[in-house]
Amino acid sequence: MDRENLSVFPVGEKNEAYAEYFIGQSYLNMLSTEQVAIGNVTFEPRCRNNWHIHRADKGGGQILLVTAGKGWYQEYGRQPRALKAGDVVNIPANVKHWHGAAKDSYFQHLAIEVPSENGRTEWYEPVSDEEYDKISGDVK
Repeated sequence: MDRENLSVFPVGEKNEAYAEYFIGQSYLNMLSTEQVAIGNVTFEPRCRNNWHIHRADKGGGQILLVTAGKGWYQEYGRQPRALKAGDVVNIPANVKHWHGAAKDSYFQHLAIEVPSENGRTEWYEPVSDEEYDKISGDVK
């Protein structure tokens, strides 16, 4: 599976604006910036974002619609969840988490920002190679 033909949504450019919050290479194509922000995010194998929280005083959070490849989602203090095309992740506001590609696969999802009052993303520490490598099993 090559990067450019993962799904019907174009991959976009290298995600330079948020590169400091990712381990590995990601790509971003904003599909919508009106009404609701929707970004098509593509991760190269092993790429993942840092731990982060989508803060909001009211509403908020994020929804991930997995469109291609295999990946992981983890909330702080919980076991990682394997993801594949067709999976949906509802991330409540104010929950620390990360998401990214499996070791052997590109991964792509649509990231939908849930409307909020005073919404903002707070970025935290990277998911270390040691932490990432502890994830066992294949994404089926």
